[in-house]
Amino acid sequence: MIILGIETSCDETAASVVANGRDILSHVVSSSLVHHKKYGGIIPEIASRKQLESIHTVVDEALKTARKKISQLDGVAVTASPGLIGSLLVGISFAQGLAYSHNIPLVKVDHIMAHIYANFLVFQRTSGRPQTPELPAVGLIVSGGHTNLFFIKNFRSIELIGQTRDDAAGETYDKVSRILGLGYPGGPAIDRLAQQGKNTEFTFPCAQLPGSYDFSFSGIKTAIYYLAHHHKDHHNKLPVKKIAYSFQKSVVDVLVKKTIDACQRKKARTILVGGGVAANSELRRRLLQAGQDQGIKVFFPDLRLCIDNASMIAGLGFHIIQQQTI
Repeated sequence: MIILGIETSCDETAASVVANGRDILSHVVSSSLVHHKKYGGIIPEIASRKQLESIHTVVDEALKTARKKISQLDGVAVTASPGLIGSLLVGISFAQGLAYSHNIPLVKVDHIMAHIYANFLVFQRTSGRPQTPELPAVGLIVSGGHTNLFFIKNFRSIELIGQTRDDAAGETYDKVSRILGLGYPGGPAIDRLAQQGKNTEFTFPCAQLPGSYDFSFSGIKTAIYYLAHHHKDHHNKLPVKKIAYSFQKSVVDVLVKKTIDACQRKKARTILVGGGVAANSELRRRLLQAGQDQGIKVFFPDLRLCIDNASMIAGLGFHIIQQQTI
């Protein structure tokens, strides 16, 4: 079964062709990030305008790369939520027009659930055959807009068991990066600096919120804000590398602890990680080590599948179409 996926939930315009919910035949992503950097974040109107300009070209390129014609498609899958309203409308409108004009089934896909599904996908030229994750599993989504924990029995039964009560992890990285003068996006910059610094002078503990699997990152951001202003007021040089190290350690500590605790409570032996922060080197290292220590298999997507992409939309769309035809 050949599915075309379309993703326009934020600043990316993406299209992908996936076979049988697993094999990626094409993976095309066009980002408007360069147009947002000077503003320190995503500007919704700029994002949707750039998507309007590029979506036809991106979809055409995905079909050409996969060597498929529209007539060969068994379905079209498109991101329906969550996301920026204007951006979502671009993708949904294009997908609806394409599906209707060619009499192809159309399914709408939840962007967050698709990030979890990214762990099941394989690029066509991947050597060997990567292991397929086993369910049930605990899913950890860490991105600029979301930090959620799910218990996944199967892709028809997904339970939200924890979420951020304020800032998302990726959002906090961006805000701390702005405080430290590192620019946007903040995740890669802080990750690089954190690897260069050690810090025993001060710590920034995250709120633990005992008795729940929820997260809170606003406090750590505020602590760093006041520290930065303290150094500025006293004309002291800000120890950016040390702050980056301590900040990242605290965020990763709480993400790893709550994810492992959720696995033990739910008796799950698999962890599926998704979202932009899934590319973070320290989170990957620490969670893989914790999983190994506890006998839990931890899966991270290919780095190309951590950002918003259409392959994960097409992959999950395959299962939705299958359910509808049973």
